[in-house]
Amino acid sequence: MESLRSQRDELIADRALGGVEFCRRYAQVADEWLQALFEEATGGEHRGLALLAVGGYGRGELAPGSDLDLLLVHDRRQAPTTVAQALWYPIWDQGVSLDHSVRRPREVRAAMEGDLKVALGLLECRRIAGDETLAAEVAAKARDMWRSRAERWLAAAGDAAAARHRSHGDLAFLLEPDLKEARGGLRDLHLLVAAASVAPPLSGVAADPALAAAGDILTSARVALQRVTGRDTNRLSLQDQDAVAAAVASPDADALMGDVAGAARTVAWSSDDGWRRVASWLTGPGRRAGADRAVGPGLVLRDGEIALGPGADPGGDPSHALRAAVAAVEYGVGLSRQALDRLAAETPPPPDPWPESLRHSLVRLLDCGPPALATIEALDQKGLLVRLLPEWEFVRNRPQRNAYHRFTVDRHLLEAAAGAASLVRRVERPDLLIVGTLLHDIGKGRPGDHSQVGAELAVSISGRMGFTPADVGIIATLVSQHLLLADTAVRRDLDDPATVAMVAAAVGDAPTLELLAALTEADALATGPAAWGTWKEGLVRTLVARTASHLAGRPVTVPAPSEPTAEQRAMLAAGRLDLKATGERLTVVAPDRPGLLAVVAGVLALRGVDVLSATTGQGDNGMALLVFDVAPTYTDLPDWSQVRADVEAALDGRLALAERLAEQDATERRRRRRRAAATPRIEVGVHHGASAVATVVEVRAPDGPGVLSHIAAALAGAGLSIISARAGTYGAEVVDAFYVVGPDGAPLGPGARGDAAVAAVKAALAER
Repeated sequence: MESLRSQRDELIADRALGGVEFCRRYAQVADEWLQALFEEATGGEHRGLALLAVGGYGRGELAPGSDLDLLLVHDRRQAPTTVAQALWYPIWDQGVSLDHSVRRPREVRAAMEGDLKVALGLLECRRIAGDETLAAEVAAKARDMWRSRAERWLAAAGDAAAARHRSHGDLAFLLEPDLKEARGGLRDLHLLVAAASVAPPLSGVAADPALAAAGDILTSARVALQRVTGRDTNRLSLQDQDAVAAAVASPDADALMGDVAGAARTVAWSSDDGWRRVASWLTGPGRRAGADRAVGPGLVLRDGEIALGPGADPGGDPSHALRAAVAAVEYGVGLSRQALDRLAAETPPPPDPWPESLRHSLVRLLDCGPPALATIEALDQKGLLVRLLPEWEFVRNRPQRNAYHRFTVDRHLLEAAAGAASLVRRVERPDLLIVGTLLHDIGKGRPGDHSQVGAELAVSISGRMGFTPADVGIIATLVSQHLLLADTAVRRDLDDPATVAMVAAAVGDAPTLELLAALTEADALATGPAAWGTWKEGLVRTLVARTASHLAGRPVTVPAPSEPTAEQRAMLAAGRLDLKATGERLTVVAPDRPGLLAVVAGVLALRGVDVLSATTGQGDNGMALLVFDVAPTYTDLPDWSQVRADVEAALDGRLALAERLAEQDATERRRRRRRAAATPRIEVGVHHGASAVATVVEVRAPDGPGVLSHIAAALAGAGLSIISARAGTYGAEVVDAFYVVGPDGAPLGPGARGDAAVAAVKAALAER
């Protein structure tokens, strides 16, 4: 007979065959091959012997790299060792992975008692060949055991799923998700469908056509991934996403990951809803049938869920869906499936402008904070969020394929709005904060600057919501300027009066500044762990305080940057190389020379130190003062005495700094996983009016060891002196700003020197 491997390879080569259809065809081919093998192994004597498929194979689905999960069950006095060997060895010879066991019926039951994975696999068992009566007996007994042990086994299955989610993360929001094991993946889908056979509350959930469609998307991606990689892998890595997108006829990798995210969210929501129903079913009814508790017009609390009660009129009350959601969050329960289905069927698009009750309900729901997210997800799954805000469709499931952002655009907006709810006591207008935060990235994915595009959309949306023209203007400013405080704080010199004046002019007034400060924090906290920290928070607070003083007409007091501390003056007076660290602030004194900042920054990169900011100064004796805010690249800051020795060696020419940095960069490139879908471009800009005392050179480039050193060396080579520098890393990209002056100590004028600096920096970074 034709080998199983060759038949599988033929199916893999047939690119028209994908997704669930491939899985079923491959399972069918495997069935037929195993049936022939079983006949040969048994000599046609099947009595008391049956071959069963379990798990995914029992379900009749095999991906290109799937195991064959097989159980040889018998009721004979002697174990059928010869038959088993005649089955297993040919399978191994095919190069197909095999998970196998040989058991009597009572041993099957014992194995189920002791291993949840075995019990779950038997829940989806089916006969491939052999004794039909014996196979049916084993399958029936497995289901009987599940029904009799439902409380214990279903609870354990739910706990195991939760542990898996903690280990593998949330598929919809991962940069390189595991299509099978992550939350919202195929494992959750298959568990839900299998458990539905023994848990009646899951029957309606598992039969949802939306869940089946989500499964088709994830299965198609998994089959394509294993097909294009030739490996039994479920992790959809960045480097494979373009090829997988092409294999499933998706327009591009962004579209693929958007579809995957949408499917994963449907599976995750259905799974959460299903297991909540199972928990309620196992506990028993919470109250007598018909004993509803009214919780609002047309809303009742029924058996631990918010349901629609007498007088409910979703078609005539645009706020009904949001009021139901608010009730669910405030009572700590879910929305009933029947309520969601009816709301989805009857809720009309809102009128223009919205009635005040609708706007109030939206703000009240978002003001509930993180507990509201699960309920909002339920509304979104039923299309109610897009019906409320049609612009939401464009950001829904839109991926942000880099390590800096941990959520899709729409989920980021909801997370940020939920975070803003904890900051409302800082502002006079909580409603403007929450709505402005909800809309701050609504322009993403559209042509143009997303902040400006988003501001235009925000004007339209907030106008429809019924806000006054003045309030619409504030919301538009929040959206257009939502990056202002964070970007300025980490890229500009806060001691420069021009910086504060620029921010004040952009914000306009103190109440808007107050709102923008809260939005900035909520936005950063919802972005990812790299977006907010003590250092950045301190810079933003300083900027906000100084801008508030400026807007109030009070003098802005800033420390004199040219005046070293007493300790720094003593170090300068000593006239020798010195280095001292206090916490994460490093002071370096060394003989002044062109490119000194580049040398010290290069040594710090070699020693695993990230530079967050740097300022320079001079003593009267030819000594230079460098002050760095630093952080460890990996775990801990280094032994500073070793750093001092390396700086001395580099200045003396005993340390080949450029070569060492190049070696480190090459090593890191081999080791480091990609952190963004596309490699960031090198962009260098010169800003002449950003400071009264210097010209700002801003650089965006791919991250890597020694980037700051390369840029500083290029600027020094162009004849420029660096007064201060700010360094920021955003996923795979660095955004660094350098305050530079020419040989005369003055800012650069427009012309050749600035152009030469740009060319020098680009050339230095291109050579890395």
